[in-house]
Amino acid sequence: MVGTFWSLIPAIVAIALALITKEVYSSLFIGILMGGLFFAIDASSGFTGFFTHVFNEGMIAQLSDSWNVGILVFLVVLGIMVALMNRAGGSAAFGDWAKKHIKSKAGAQIATIFLGILIFIDDYFNCLTVGSVMKPVTEKYGVSKEKLAYLIDSTAAPVCIIAPISSWAAAVAGFVSEGENGLALFCKAIPFNFYAFFTLAMMFGMVFMRFEYGTMAKYEKADFVFDEKKAAELDSKKDSRSSKGTVFDLVIPIILLITLCTLGMIYTGGFFAEGEDHKNFVDAFANSDASVGLVLGSFAALILTIILYVVRRVLSLKDCMSCVPDGFKAMVPAILILALAWTLKAMTDSLGAADYVAGLVNGSAAALKSFLPAIIFVIAALLAFATGTSWGTFGILIPICIAVFPEAGDPLRIISISACMAGAVCGDHCSPISDTTIMASAGAQCNHVNHVSSQLPYAISVAGVSFLTYIVAGFTQGLGIVASGLISWVVGLALLFGFLFVMKNKFAKTNTALKQ
Repeated sequence: MVGTFWSLIPAIVAIALALITKEVYSSLFIGILMGGLFFAIDASSGFTGFFTHVFNEGMIAQLSDSWNVGILVFLVVLGIMVALMNRAGGSAAFGDWAKKHIKSKAGAQIATIFLGILIFIDDYFNCLTVGSVMKPVTEKYGVSKEKLAYLIDSTAAPVCIIAPISSWAAAVAGFVSEGENGLALFCKAIPFNFYAFFTLAMMFGMVFMRFEYGTMAKYEKADFVFDEKKAAELDSKKDSRSSKGTVFDLVIPIILLITLCTLGMIYTGGFFAEGEDHKNFVDAFANSDASVGLVLGSFAALILTIILYVVRRVLSLKDCMSCVPDGFKAMVPAILILALAWTLKAMTDSLGAADYVAGLVNGSAAALKSFLPAIIFVIAALLAFATGTSWGTFGILIPICIAVFPEAGDPLRIISISACMAGAVCGDHCSPISDTTIMASAGAQCNHVNHVSSQLPYAISVAGVSFLTYIVAGFTQGLGIVASGLISWVVGLALLFGFLFVMKNKFAKTNTALKQ
C-alpha cells in the first residue's frame, strides 16, 4: 500500500465523511485510523504496531514537533489578543465607527477584502485578525458567517502567495535549491499565479455584480433577515465590555501585531545578527523561522497591549488576565482540528503519498511539455486537497519543476513553478482539513463544514478558469515570458468575467431575494 494510490485513500475518506456527515472531528479520526491500519498491514506490524504508529509516531510526534507547537502557541496568543480587544471595547468601537463610514452590505464586504489584502504577513494571522475586526460590521449588514469565512479564506493564502514579504514567500524560497535565488524565483513567478489573482478578482466581481450561487446563495438569503436581531444581540453584549474602549484600542494592537510579528520573523532569519551571520531584510525573511518569529512577535504584542489597556485604565489587570482562558477556549476547536489534520498528514506521509504523486509528475513531463503547467496545477491542487497542506505540496513539486526545467531562463520553468504554487493554494483553499480553511472558519465563528461546502463552488470555478489559463500559458511560452503573460491574463480575465456574467443570469431569480 505504500507508494501507491492507496496512500491517498485515508485523506480522501476523511474528506468525504466530513462533507457527508457535516462532522469533522470523527471524520478526521477515522481517516487517521485507516492510515494507521494500511501502514500496519503493509509493515506486518500487527495490532501493537498499528497503535504505536497512530498515536506515538503520528499524533504525539506531530504535537511535539517544534514548528507545530509554535503555531499552536501563536493561535492561543491570537485568541487572547482577540478576547482582549473585544473586552476592551475596541471591536465594538470599530463597529460604531464603521456604521458611520460603511453604508451597505457591499461596502462591508469590500472593507473585509481590503483589510485581508493589507494583512499579508501570514495566513493564520490574517484569518483571525480580519475575522475579529470585521465580524461586527458584516453582521450589521446581513453578511452571513459563511460569506465572511469565504472572504477571509480568499484573502489569506491567495494574498500570502503573491506577497514577497510573507511567511509563504519564505517557505517557497526554502524549497528552491538555488541558494539566494529562491526568493528571486518566487518574485518572477508571481505574475503567473493565476489562481491567487483570479480569486481576488472574483471576490470584487461578485460584490459589485451583487449575486451569489451554489450553497452560498442559501446562506446569504437566510442570514439577511437577521439585521435588527443581530444588532440587538451585539448591544446586549456590551455590558461585559469596557465603556472606555475606542477604535484606538483595536487599531494599536493590530499594528503592534503586524510590526512585531515582522520583526520576530526577520530576527529568526538573522537580520539583527552581527558579522558574517547578518542578513539583509529580504534574506532574513527568506531564511526566517515563521513559527518561532510569530510566537515572539505575538507575545511581545500581547504584553504591550496589556500594558496599554492597564495604563489607559480601559481594563484592569484582573480583567486582562481573565481574557487568557477565554482566548484559549475560543481556539480549542481550531486546535483540535489542527492536531487531527496534522496526524492525518503524518499517516499519508508514512504511506508514501508524496513519492507516488512525484512519480506521476515525472512520468508525464516529457510527453506533455506544453500541457505541463496545467497538469502540475491539477496535481498540486489534488495533493494539497488530500493532505490539507500547501507547504508540503511546495516541498514535493517545486524541486521536481526545477529538475524538469534546469535552465534559469526557460519560461516554462517559471510558469510551472507558478502553477505548482497556485495549485497548492487552490487545494488548500478547498480542503476541509487545511489549517488555513480551519482558521478562516474560526475567525468568522462559522461552522467549519458549512464554510467548506459554501466555498467549494467558488474555489472550483476559479480553479477551472486557472486551469484553462495555464494551458494558454503553456502553448504561448514560446513567444517569450512577457507576451505569454499578457496573452494569458487577457484570456483568463475574459473567461472569469464571462463565467460570472453567465452565472449571474442563470441565478437571476435566486438573487432577487438577496437584498444588497
